[in-house]
Amino acid sequence: MEQTLPSHANFKLTGILVPLLAIIAGVFVVVLDNTAMNVALSTLATDFGTDLKTLQWVVTGYMLAQASVIPLSGWLSDRFGAKTVFLSAVVLFTVGSLLCATPSRAEWLIAFRVIQGLGGGCVLPVAMAYVYKLSPASKVGVVMGIMGIPVLFAPAIGPVLSGWLVEYHSWRLIFLINIPVGILCLAIGILKLPRVERNPVAGIDKWGMILGPLAFASLSYGVSQGAESWSADKTILGLAIGGVALIAFVIAELRTRTPLLELRIFRSVDFSAGIFVQWVGQFGLYGALFLLPQFLQQARGFGAFDTGLTLLPQAIASGLIMPIAGILFDRIGVRWLVVLGLSLVSGALFQYSHVDLTTESHQLILPLIMCGAGMGMMTMPMNNHLLNKAPKPLINRVTSLTNSMQQVINSLAISTLVTLLTSRATFRGNEMKAAAAQAAQSAGDLTQAAAGSAEAMRQAAATALAKGFDDTFFIMMFVAMGGAVLGLLLRRNRPAKEEPQEAVRPISNAESISH
Repeated sequence: MEQTLPSHANFKLTGILVPLLAIIAGVFVVVLDNTAMNVALSTLATDFGTDLKTLQWVVTGYMLAQASVIPLSGWLSDRFGAKTVFLSAVVLFTVGSLLCATPSRAEWLIAFRVIQGLGGGCVLPVAMAYVYKLSPASKVGVVMGIMGIPVLFAPAIGPVLSGWLVEYHSWRLIFLINIPVGILCLAIGILKLPRVERNPVAGIDKWGMILGPLAFASLSYGVSQGAESWSADKTILGLAIGGVALIAFVIAELRTRTPLLELRIFRSVDFSAGIFVQWVGQFGLYGALFLLPQFLQQARGFGAFDTGLTLLPQAIASGLIMPIAGILFDRIGVRWLVVLGLSLVSGALFQYSHVDLTTESHQLILPLIMCGAGMGMMTMPMNNHLLNKAPKPLINRVTSLTNSMQQVINSLAISTLVTLLTSRATFRGNEMKAAAAQAAQSAGDLTQAAAGSAEAMRQAAATALAKGFDDTFFIMMFVAMGGAVLGLLLRRNRPAKEEPQEAVRPISNAESISH
């Protein structure tokens, strides 16, 4: 039987654990699939008899589908209700997962991944808004902290699970394991998820529905292609289309009375400062989250499964710290959590900047724990802070806005890191070549000189990439430190009295941003 939304005055955490389980299950499988396919691409290339350039669209298509639908999720929740949208998205994702396990051609897998991404794109922003509405203001940190565990744990466990399935079983199981979880989420959701009050939607923002998905999908594509080349035609085309569409989208949203994304929220200084700190912190965090697995696989030669096992301390630390951070958020606010969290991340990056070709897994345990703890300490509290700074009737739209921008920031972070890594590795490689040539030139025997030069060149090639990683880690340490300093600008909400839940009346744009 469907539950009703409990009164905040009589709130007990145990009262929402079952519906929260449905939300966590849905979020977990969606976030898991964001990383699970990366380790399977080489196997897929063999099975389908195609190249990695084509199969890269298995990942890119999923990402673009998510980016295109995220801006719509808030409006859909207001129009049809968060429960309906969340469960419909889970159904679409589950059906897409089933289809993804069946194809014998790469083109069909790409098409089915797009279907899967269209469902998955709505799950996280709707889930965040849903959980926020389930929680009273005094407990939102605890509840959101619990929901945040799969958001951080799934990307870490994804390479381990998918690497094991690909190596010892079949890549199709990566998708098939989503089906029972999706069915469980759907069953619990239908019976136990309470219906939250819908906000009245006065009309349809037609231009927003066209320009928003086009802008965010094109920008995500353009910056993701920048990892290969910022001057390539497809990169420039994606950024150009995305930039023009974004400008047109902003103009359209500011002129309409019923915007798809309420951009006027940026008039709030606290919200604007908070989202800027989130972007900088996220950029610094990606320096650790994205680069270390690449170092382990590219420089150290670890397999996907071994890489995943190495990263487990990070996932465990983030999972343990997340609920604690939620409790602390309710008591002290976000400022010192962000400062301490990003300080831990910068400390981990400093230690990563000393890795080399002899680094073993056990030597990374301490920085991995530091990085995981820092990640768990700042991620969900920062999201909670942004939701607290938004007017209650705009929560659905704010989660759509923040998740849309995070999709672009994530792509930009990865592309920038790849560009920076390539540049530093090339620079270090040239240094090694020069040193090898100089050493060989000092040899008297030409034969020995040639042999010495060849040996030095091989040594240079073996160490240049590792030194490039060191340099990139060191640079990103300062980005994380900058985020920690900016975190001091964040202000805590004044304690507010709990209000009884009731239908939210329509509000004007001026009222929405007045605070």
